[in-house]
Amino acid sequence: MEISQLEMAQLCSAINKVSSYDFSNYSYKSFYRRIEKILVDNNITIPTLIEKIYLDYNYLESIVREITVNTTEFFRDPIVWKNLYNYLPQHFLENNSLKIWHAGCSNGLEVYSMLVLLNELNLLDITSIYGSDINEEVLFTAQNGCYNYFDIQEYFPNFDKVFNENKDYTDEKYLNLEKYITISVNKDIVKMKHFLVEKPIFVKHNLISQENIFNTKFDIIMCRNLLIYFNRDLQLQILDFFYSMLETGGILVVGCQESLYGQVADKFIKHDTIYIKK
Repeated sequence: MEISQLEMAQLCSAINKVSSYDFSNYSYKSFYRRIEKILVDNNITIPTLIEKIYLDYNYLESIVREITVNTTEFFRDPIVWKNLYNYLPQHFLENNSLKIWHAGCSNGLEVYSMLVLLNELNLLDITSIYGSDINEEVLFTAQNGCYNYFDIQEYFPNFDKVFNENKDYTDEKYLNLEKYITISVNKDIVKMKHFLVEKPIFVKHNLISQENIFNTKFDIIMCRNLLIYFNRDLQLQILDFFYSMLETGGILVVGCQESLYGQVADKFIKHDTIYIKK
């Protein structure tokens, strides 16, 4: 289905007029693919989509959920978590407090990965941790810490790659992981343990607004595999925003396919997969 640039601009304008959402600085290719899928799945045209958006705000919210990216995993990219496992004790173990923000946290699996890591490092008790996303539906999942077993069980080996890579497991495989989750294969449920679920604060936040709703600065900001969906100008704006939100010596972690560039890169020291604020 062919969609003209004018139609795309009209759609972005309509969304912006009736809400606080602004997709004008999204990567054009990424935005185009998602809108094309919405049109095909619903058998509608851009003019009809715009009309429905003006008439029904709940419909707009459902469209926003389809546009925004909600892909995450448990200990995604284990090398990133191994680097954090080695780095955090060296730089934060003497802290009285540790503040962490997961921007674009999706369904919370990465937040829970961080909580497990912190517990393994004996840093959980001093930590305040926040997860934010534009999508209320995935935030509800994150708040409950409850997932479909058959959707996430393929990520369980990531736990061993981070913590137990050199151990030879047989029947005891994932034994330590069972400290953190309850599994019911028959019911297709994985539930995070209560001491993890009660720890994070999940809030709706539109990262594009670049608004500090937390009234604090952070020691760690995680924003992985989200910047790639924005154009270059917006990426630089958000990276500058993250810089302003970090304490000196704080760290920023982005996706493995993402990097810092331009003037903002000069404000950080790169250490493996971690960027340290100068």
